[in-house]
Amino acid sequence: MHIVLATRNQHKKQELVALLSGSGITIRTLDDFPEAPEVVEDGDTCEANALKKAVEIAGYTGLPAVADDTGLEVDALGGRPGAFAARYAGENASYEDNCRKLLHELRGVPPAQRGARFVTVAAIAFPGGKTMSAKGVLDGVIAESVVGSNGFGYDPVFVLPEYNQTLGQLPPDVKNRISHRARAFAQAKTLLQQMMGDWNSVRA
Repeated sequence: MHIVLATRNQHKKQELVALLSGSGITIRTLDDFPEAPEVVEDGDTCEANALKKAVEIAGYTGLPAVADDTGLEVDALGGRPGAFAARYAGENASYEDNCRKLLHELRGVPPAQRGARFVTVAAIAFPGGKTMSAKGVLDGVIAESVVGSNGFGYDPVFVLPEYNQTLGQLPPDVKNRISHRARAFAQAKTLLQQMMGDWNSVRA
């Protein structure tokens, strides 16, 4: 069974391959489809963006596609940046740019008011139009400075109180067990296996 991960992000690719390991599914990425279109993430929610990517890539490749989108909801900012987390500091912003803007906007905000959560939606689309999605949430606190060099995105500024560390400090195997993305893809793996059985029956 082959699926396509609808991403060219190498950090995300490595993480998702690890999260879906042991599923009995052969995982391909957009590196195998260099002419695949760039999907514009113009939805207002993570679910809209994830579903759009999965549907377009499934249609292009003719294979089941999996896509995810992650938002960061910060309480003191009224839920921002939300689904716009990846481009919070601008369309071509780096991870460092986004973290810098976030920390700047939270200057002077006390720890008790720096609550936040990552929300990941994993979407699955099959050629022909069938779709499903799963959600994973991870609660934490925004740090006052960047700490740790593991992970990517906002990981070095997202503190897990139960570990007293940022996601950027945790070893990858620990992060892949507890993260928002891990929680979403644990559900998605089960959905994939169920849907694969149905799809293979239709194709037989």
